[in-house]
Amino acid sequence: MAVPPLTPEERRAALAKAAAVRSERAEVREALKRGRLSLGEALAADSDAVRRMPVRALLESLPGVGKARAARLLAELEISERRRVRGLGVQQRNRLLERFDPRG
Repeated sequence: MAVPPLTPEERRAALAKAAAVRSERAEVREALKRGRLSLGEALAADSDAVRRMPVRALLESLPGVGKARAARLLAELEISERRRVRGLGVQQRNRLLERFDPRG
């Protein structure tokens, strides 16, 4: 069954929603980078935009963690490169917090 095309209003609304999500994710990454937000706070966020972020993107936003170190850490902590924040298991979340946010 074919999906009908979006009306111009629906398209504008979808584009605005996508822009808001990108903006929120950028704010979270910047706050992590500047130390205004801890990894624990980011992982506990209720925001759907944050919950849909790849864990790799959160790690790469931390000071001193780039693409190579994030990939190495994910492998070491047994977390898939493709895992998103909402898909983290309890043990995976605990390992991340032990590593980066000792106060929880």
